[in-house]
Amino acid sequence: MPSRIDATFARARAENRSVLVTYVMSGDPDPETSLEVLSALPGAGADILEFGLPFTDPMADGPAIQAAGLRALKAGQTVAGTLDLVRRFRAGNDTTPIVLMGYYNPIHTYGVDRFLDDAVAAGVDGLIVVDLPPEEDSELCLPALGKGLAFIRLATPTTDERRLPAVLANTAGFVYYVSITGITGTATPDFGKVSEAVARIRRHTDLPVVVGFGVRTGAHATAIAKGADGVVVGSALVDALVRSLDGEGRPQAGSVAAVTELVRELAAGVRAAGVGRAA
Repeated sequence: MPSRIDATFARARAENRSVLVTYVMSGDPDPETSLEVLSALPGAGADILEFGLPFTDPMADGPAIQAAGLRALKAGQTVAGTLDLVRRFRAGNDTTPIVLMGYYNPIHTYGVDRFLDDAVAAGVDGLIVVDLPPEEDSELCLPALGKGLAFIRLATPTTDERRLPAVLANTAGFVYYVSITGITGTATPDFGKVSEAVARIRRHTDLPVVVGFGVRTGAHATAIAKGADGVVVGSALVDALVRSLDGEGRPQAGSVAAVTELVRELAAGVRAAGVGRAA
């Protein structure tokens, strides 16, 4: 049986399109609302769901996602709580891939073996752990692969030809290309350079290449999807949620819809581009 991630990319290729990967923070602005948002994303057009593990000291996240993590922690969200939300999501959706994205410290504190076992049991499909380079694969990457979890690595504009093979060595599921130098949600990528970078990565791997950081609109999604297997959007969705909250940071009746309306626009943009790689 193919993994949920593999099946999703195969289905998108059969439909002559790229995939839309959406990121939201677990527990933002509270656990129940984040579960409502997560559960609504597939129906709005999201193909793969990234679910953030809140952490106090992120390295790659811009102001929007940093603030989302702090809101989630203030609301009491934990690693165990995140896994419980995934488990509850799976009660109604057994097909959409979920990738947990975060940093190693909360996982290490939880316990690597316990975390991997609980993640598999909850229905997690893959991990993106930003601060673990290939030199540290024995810490989490190799054990995760051994449990059947994809370990998804980030490549960046500064990942040169000498470094790329190490980055790709134990990568599974897909390759996440960071379209800008810097943190999330702070700049718009140069779409021409992104296409060139994706083509360069494809010379080294048969894995799908998805592109994130800086994608905020349907037009951006179209431009990226023309040359990539997938488009990742995170900060724009977090911002849409924040704008829907009341003055005390609490969700309102339109909070979930504020996120799904943008996802529909992004999904339409991805589908308007056609496929990034021929089936």
